[in-house]
Amino acid sequence: MAAGLGSRFGGTKQLVPVGKNGETLLDFTIQDALRVGMTDVVIIVRSEIVNDMKSHVERLHPEGLDFRFVLQDRYGPARAKPWGTTHAVISASEAVEGPFILANADDYYGPSSIEVASEQLPNLDKKSAALITFELNKTLSSSGPVTRGVCDVQNGLLSEVIETEGLSYNKSSNEITCVEGNVLEPDTPVSMNLWCFHPSILSSLRSLWEEFLEENSHSEVAECLLPVCISTLMGRHDFQVSTVPSLEEWTGLTNPDDLELVRNKIHNLRS
Repeated sequence: MAAGLGSRFGGTKQLVPVGKNGETLLDFTIQDALRVGMTDVVIIVRSEIVNDMKSHVERLHPEGLDFRFVLQDRYGPARAKPWGTTHAVISASEAVEGPFILANADDYYGPSSIEVASEQLPNLDKKSAALITFELNKTLSSSGPVTRGVCDVQNGLLSEVIETEGLSYNKSSNEITCVEGNVLEPDTPVSMNLWCFHPSILSSLRSLWEEFLEENSHSEVAECLLPVCISTLMGRHDFQVSTVPSLEEWTGLTNPDDLELVRNKIHNLRS
């Protein structure tokens, strides 16, 4: 998913170079996916950046790789702000033909995370999905508080994703706290939008998107969010999401101050 506006970052962070050869975070995820046998790459973008994105990936990746570009802003009603992560996924419906990994373009998940995700795909069916989770303390930013999808996991199955704001490490108390002051354990599992899906999920999400649009067609800010829709599916149907922990340290771009931190991390991890 690479169609975001990058409002907090202040620009098109999907194309910001972080590697020594001009690689973006998306490029490293693509490399990791190819390494474990993935064959097709679908990049969800918006119209104003699609040409730049095409030029970028054609320069950095081998000829013959099947790249497909989907324009999220051409799916559904036109609006300045993207309609959210569920809308992004279903905008790619015609380009997706089999089980797939969903990832953010502005996150770096690490090679083993993508490998673990790829291992889930053969086991999925229309009643199941998988979510790769990360330890909270390995997803915090030294540039400021962050919002994370804190996962309630019961016997290896996802029960709920709780959007939790203001998460940061308090050096004086040696604790991780959120905006409400609650203390969270360092190994609390969180979602960074690294999902594994059977293609049948697209039809289910499309139905939920249509319900959402009926209620929010005139809104300029409402978003149809993937965790909310997945929770709805789990509540309405016999649908289960397995959680699979990654031991990788996540890094990503949210605020401008993250850029140098991410470049240093990438240099240490990929050099």
